[in-house]
Amino acid sequence: MKLIINEVEIDYTDSGTGAVPIILVHGFPFNQTMWKAQVAALSKPYRVITYDIRGYGNSTFGENQHSMQLYANDLILLMDKLAIEQAIVIGLSMGGYIILNAATRFPNRFMALILADTQCIADSADTKANRYKAMTQIETGGLFDYATNSIPKLLSATTIEQQPLIVAQVKDLILSTSPTTIVAGLNALANRLDTCLALNVLLMPVLILCGKEDTITPMEQAEYLHSHLLSSAMLPIDAAAHLSNIEQPVVFNQLISEFIAGVLE
Repeated sequence: MKLIINEVEIDYTDSGTGAVPIILVHGFPFNQTMWKAQVAALSKPYRVITYDIRGYGNSTFGENQHSMQLYANDLILLMDKLAIEQAIVIGLSMGGYIILNAATRFPNRFMALILADTQCIADSADTKANRYKAMTQIETGGLFDYATNSIPKLLSATTIEQQPLIVAQVKDLILSTSPTTIVAGLNALANRLDTCLALNVLLMPVLILCGKEDTITPMEQAEYLHSHLLSSAMLPIDAAAHLSNIEQPVVFNQLISEFIAGVLE
């Protein structure tokens, strides 16, 4: 299904018949299909909404410069279009950055947050430099090398060794995203604002998940979020790196299902 939001066409999927809306915000540089296992687990008891961030999947790119604030505004406007006053929202990696941007500005729109493999800090100078380097490489040499080099950062060594289908799935997801979108996303990531100082406005329950082998947004950043939020729980996920929902879907689904059930008690 498609909606015009903020001058772009956003592709979304609205599954399940439950009254409680659960919105899932995908990571970079993927699309809403990364949540396939979570949609299957959640759509029976709940209303589950996934969508492609502008430029990703089947959503159009638009004319505006991409930024976390623009992506967050799109999320709020999507909720408005779907007449969702409040939702439980799940985001992984960049999806978490988007949720933190939106929730720190519009906290009353969120019943609870699930933040997976994400952080509140802005990029360091070194991380920014690496993103700009990757942008240049993509613009001059294409996506294949970028996708190949991303795999060891996104997935644990065990997954890479023992789960070739997951490796292929993740690589295909990256290669299915246009170079223009990935370059715009890297620039948005490099220039995102720190949200750490605004965490005190988040009074809703928050679940923080992190793959134990995540080096992109490591455990210490999950612990920082946990220590600076009023009502949070933090749970590590074994044998997972940055894509904990794909590497360990059974554990991930169990943890989010238990958390959501607790929020709704």
